[in-house]
Parts: sequence; C-alpha cells; structure tokens
Amino acid sequence: MASAKEAVRLASRLCQDVQRQLSAEERVDKKDDSPVTVADYGAQVVVAWSLQRADPATRLSMVAEEDSAELRTPAGRAMLERITALVNSVVATAAPGEVLSPEQVLDIIDLGASQGGPSGRHWVLDPIDGTRGFVGMRQYSVCLGMLQDGEVVLGVLGCPNLPQGPVGDDDGAAGSAQRLSGDADVGCLFFSERGQGAWVEPLWNADAAPAPVRVAEVTEGAEARFMESVESRHSSHSINAALARELGVVRPPLRMDSQVKYGLLSRGCGTIFMRFPPATYKEKIWDHAAGFVIVEEAGGRVTDAAGVRLDFSKGRFLALDRGIIAAPPALHEKLVAAAAKVAPKA
Repeated sequence: MASAKEAVRLASRLCQDVQRQLSAEERVDKKDDSPVTVADYGAQVVVAWSLQRADPATRLSMVAEEDSAELRTPAGRAMLERITALVNSVVATAAPGEVLSPEQVLDIIDLGASQGGPSGRHWVLDPIDGTRGFVGMRQYSVCLGMLQDGEVVLGVLGCPNLPQGPVGDDDGAAGSAQRLSGDADVGCLFFSERGQGAWVEPLWNADAAPAPVRVAEVTEGAEARFMESVESRHSSHSINAALARELGVVRPPLRMDSQVKYGLLSRGCGTIFMRFPPATYKEKIWDHAAGFVIVEEAGGRVTDAAGVRLDFSKGRFLALDRGIIAAPPALHEKLVAAAAKVAPKA
C-alpha cells in the first residue's frame, strides 16, 4: 500500500504539471477517438517505474491502458522526448541522479501489457481516468488497483482537482481545474486494502493523518444524489434519468469525469453511481478496479445491472449485464429492481 500510494502521488504530480501547460502538440487521438496526452504515457511510466523500484527482484505484471506502439514510430519521436523529459523531472524527486532514456521509457510503458486473469498478482492501472476531463480542465483521477488471484485486494485513487470538503456542480464543470488550482484544500487520495476499510487523505501531504470514509446511509430515493459521467458517449444519461425517476430521486445529477465518482460515493458526497454504456462498448478493468474495492470497503455495493458482483478475473475486460450500479446496499437493491423495468435485457 505504501508503494502504491507513493506511485500514485508521483504520477498525480506529473499530471498536474501537464494539465497546467497542456497544448495541442502534446495530444494525439487514439483509434477509439479518446484523446491521449503526454501525461497518460508519463503517468503510466512513473507508476510502473515506482512499483518496480519498490520490488526490483520481481518483474512487474501490470494491466494498463497505454502501449508504446505510436511512440516507436518516427512521427511519435517528438512526443517520446517530451514524455521522457517529464518523467525524469519526477524521477529526480524520488531518486536523485537517476535518469531514464527514451528507450527505457518505451520498455517501461510496455510493462502494462499483462492480460491479468484468475491467478497471480497483477497491478491494474488507468494512468489518467477521465482523459477528456483532463483535456477539458475538469476532474480526472490516477487509478491503481491490485489483483491477487482474480480478486481486487487494493485500490488507490489520486484525485488532484477534487475538493477535500463539500462538492458542488461547478466542481465537475469545464474550467474547474483552473478555478481550484492552488487551493490548499483541493486534492484527495482515496485508498483501501481488502478487509481494512476505506480511507482518504490529502493528496499533496503524505504526512497527514488519513480519515475513514463510509457510504451514506440513505435508504430512500428522495434523499439520494446520483452521479454520472459528464459526457454521454460511454454512459446513457437517458437511462440514468429514467432509473432515477423510478427510484423517486428528485435532485439533479452530479456530473463528474472518471473514478472520482467512486471516491465521492465512498465518502458520502454522492449516493448513487450509474453507468449504462452502448451494447457494443467493452468495459476495461482499469476503469473500475480501484474504485470498486474502495466503495466495497466503505460499505457500498458495486455490481452489474442484474446485481452480479463485478468479476475482474477474466482478463482486460469486464463481462457485464447492461451496465454498472454502485450504491449503499438498501438503495442498490432498489436500483437493480428498477433496472429490470427501465432497462430490461435485450
């Protein structure tokens, strides 16, 4: 856990530096049309480097989002040089005198090519979850989980732009990163180890005492606040709204990018998180692993729309029935029943 927290802190620092300086030259578009920045690659390198350094005798097995294919082309060389410089600026703070070459950076990125599965230990990383939020100067998170024999046993969420206190609609909106920049009460690190509860502490202060978190004890829809993604391309706002009406939710949705929503659910700032992607969309395990264990350890439930607990043992993708529902137990049961009416199986 100490190694995981340190790795996420280092990567979060790199990401914050890049978000403040982001330019068009530091962004490419992947084949699935999601933007990639130097920070995606850089954060993946920093986390893998940090974890490997903490246990040099064991080759790191990591299931992660990015690979080095584009960076190994002549057209990707300029971005690779930029990534290497960023990574070394962070490496210098943790290991003065150590300098990584571009070729080492490429090899470290490709440590994330593990397929995971039901046996052994595998780290699971989304170096920047909510890349569109990152580019749009909104919320994003650095998400690191650990699988042991197919079970998520550890999770860490670095949320650089998330207030440590109450959260409002404006905190997920465009430009919130600039508005919150420099505030001493912004930046959260959520973490959990299986059987040890869920916790949060200031992201930028490793010496601060962690505080336990717990999902809100809400049993009625009228008292609930549901959360959803800012953008609807991978999650249907209309299905979410229909489910909320069926449950009697009266408050408008809180829209936030990334697994920040799992963190907010774990500390009771939101009470429901729903995600219903298109039928053709395949959910990746790195988009949910860290938040999953944190919410479960905070007393919540995270399942597919049929109420089946998420299974991370099948490789890089989740097999889901329609979508994902996360909530306190009493509300969760009602949401699964509502989903059977509002979003029945095809």
